[in-house]
Amino acid sequence: MQAEKKDIRALSKEQLRDFFVSNGDKAFRGNQIYEWLWSKSAHSFESMTNVSKETRAMLAANFVINHVKVDTMQRSEDGTVKNAVRLHDDLIVESVLIPTKTRTTACVSSQVGCSLDCNFCATARLKRMRNLTPGEIYDQVVAIDNESKLYYDRPLSNIVFMGMGEPLMNYPNVMKAIDMITSNEGLGMSPKRITVSTSGVSKMIKKMADDEVKFNLAVSLHSAIEATRNEIMPFTKSFPLTELREALEYWYTKTKSKITYEYVVWKGINDDKSSIDALVKYCKYVPCKVNLIEYNVIDDGDFQQASEQATKDYIAALEKNNIVVKVRKSRGKDIDAACGQLANKS
Repeated sequence: MQAEKKDIRALSKEQLRDFFVSNGDKAFRGNQIYEWLWSKSAHSFESMTNVSKETRAMLAANFVINHVKVDTMQRSEDGTVKNAVRLHDDLIVESVLIPTKTRTTACVSSQVGCSLDCNFCATARLKRMRNLTPGEIYDQVVAIDNESKLYYDRPLSNIVFMGMGEPLMNYPNVMKAIDMITSNEGLGMSPKRITVSTSGVSKMIKKMADDEVKFNLAVSLHSAIEATRNEIMPFTKSFPLTELREALEYWYTKTKSKITYEYVVWKGINDDKSSIDALVKYCKYVPCKVNLIEYNVIDDGDFQQASEQATKDYIAALEKNNIVVKVRKSRGKDIDAACGQLANKS
């Protein structure tokens, strides 16, 4: 049985240069191919027009390019675009383009399905099938950048790792993808325009700090009361709030970068005064800001958006304590593209 060909994008530039030297060619050929793969996002060896036919044939005999393709694209009434992205093994992930007057943001996935079990999230109901490769993460960003230019006449300005999956459970591949997105040999985006969102994997937050990353960190908190958080996000029993707090304090000491807490207020779950007081207290440990996110129903009715008054109570308490708070209205609800709705219904 013939061995499966390796995805050429798993090779570093040095490995590509070595490959050509060992096959009797010049090392610079590796630089050429690397440029085609990343900054030009080539989907086939045939499209590498400044490379000889013989070289292209040799590459095709040894490697594949496991690029993604946008299978279906939906556009929301509010301008949000959702892509169902087909991977080389026919699995599907979703990514979203969110436009505003001043920016366009890509919300990208890092896993097929998710390893976690947050009860309010549609993606969590899909079992985690596999991690995405750096190339597959990168390709989602390229596709959305192209759509941003096509529909909004401007390049992509921001990226959030808030799609399907827990990015810190696919740490090496997410970091390599970000390296390529921010590299001048890739998309050349500023790391300050990238936010990685985690449900609170403490030890990996510390690792990011040690690795001196330059992007922003968001944490899906949803409750600063341990029992409530454990109920809505059962996996957090392994990552208690004290441990998360310690990791975030460590992050801030090392990076001097403010944390963003993502927080949904639900009726009868965290819309009471004790929940508000707990959040205010938790926000005082590390410099931070809070995004209060509108909840997007995922069919079963266990979770319901809290009253407008409850949200106002949160805002008043946070502002009184000089904590920056913003309310994030959901985008793309009509095409199941909003926070927590990505579930491959397509």
